[in-house]
Amino acid sequence: MTFLFFLVFFLLVDYYLFQAVLTVSKDWSAGWKAGVRYGFWIPTVIAILALAWWMFTDPYKISTATRNWILTGLFATYFSKIFGIVFVFVDDLQRGLRWVANMFYNPEPEKLAGPAISRSEFLAKTALVASAIPFGAMAYGIISGAHDYRVKRVTVKLPNLPKAFDGLTIGHVSDIHSGSFFNKVAVKGGVEMLLDEKPDLIFFTGDLVNNEASEVKDYINIFDKFKAPLGVYSVTGNHDYGDYHNWRSIDEKRANFKNLIEAHRLMDFHLLMNENHIIEQGGEKLAILGNENWGGGRFAKYGKLNLAHKGTEEAAVKLLLSHDPSHWDAQVRPLYKDIDVQFSGHTHGFQFGVEIGNFKWSPSQYAYKQWAGLYQQDHQYLYVNRGFGYLGYPGRIGMPPELTIMKLERA
Repeated sequence: MTFLFFLVFFLLVDYYLFQAVLTVSKDWSAGWKAGVRYGFWIPTVIAILALAWWMFTDPYKISTATRNWILTGLFATYFSKIFGIVFVFVDDLQRGLRWVANMFYNPEPEKLAGPAISRSEFLAKTALVASAIPFGAMAYGIISGAHDYRVKRVTVKLPNLPKAFDGLTIGHVSDIHSGSFFNKVAVKGGVEMLLDEKPDLIFFTGDLVNNEASEVKDYINIFDKFKAPLGVYSVTGNHDYGDYHNWRSIDEKRANFKNLIEAHRLMDFHLLMNENHIIEQGGEKLAILGNENWGGGRFAKYGKLNLAHKGTEEAAVKLLLSHDPSHWDAQVRPLYKDIDVQFSGHTHGFQFGVEIGNFKWSPSQYAYKQWAGLYQQDHQYLYVNRGFGYLGYPGRIGMPPELTIMKLERA
């Protein structure tokens, strides 16, 4: 039934937009007319074959990247076409109203001639142009936006920051999603950009892969270049547990997670699984707390912040790595007021948005109260990284991948 629904949906959308193609090409030469009209249906045939493959075979037998490309192609094609048929509908609406009017009033024949290009033809051309705009934007987001890494700099002033840690710089990376990458050279360039900043610490806040630990295999020798004088610390995100994959057995799923943990070790990431690490300088202590994924709503709650917090009482400053920013309002602020800064990711800024100066907008804000950048409530801070990689749609539009550099200063 699902296949039949999408089949009918695809055909209806294509048939409706095809009316614009017929209108625009009606005066073309026979060769061009036939080429365009028959060519219009080629993507439809490809889309139906891709849909059948998805519905009636096992798409998990091939790579995550291939699945993403197929889904992206289907979405981009039909979202663009739906955008275009709005104008075809407007044309049908005005012609329908004109037909109804003619039932009551028949204008004089000379008034029917109208301009050289009828409104119907104008709207048909507009529909085809409008269809090209979102498709072009998505293509640009893949070609240019996917690996257009940007460094975001932010300073946080803490009244309780010891002098020994005044000026400490932290490089923050999140949501690598290595199974989605298609340009290893560009990924390497992103790593080098962060290293050029020479941070004292590096934090990675989860989602190393999409589903399977094997996805990161070809990138271990890239991400193991992340180095900092005080170490590289990491936590797990919701995608790291393999919860969105159809495993043959629970043992296979457990083995996958074990391999993911091993990948962190091979990259020399200090993975904090509901635990903490104390850094001491000049007799002063700073605690790095690492919480396993804990998300609001439907997301899995593996984290145990009470265990991560245990033993940090003597640390003057506490920095928490927790993948999902919803954790901040749900547990951190109400129950652990001595946690100074939480570092998160997860939202990707929906990989789509607008940021101009202090103005920022993304559909992400309708799903997450805190979705990108720095937030403060009383004396506590949350920073949400926009993500290093991408998921599903292999690109970014107006929401480039982020490398955060946070500087801690005494207030």
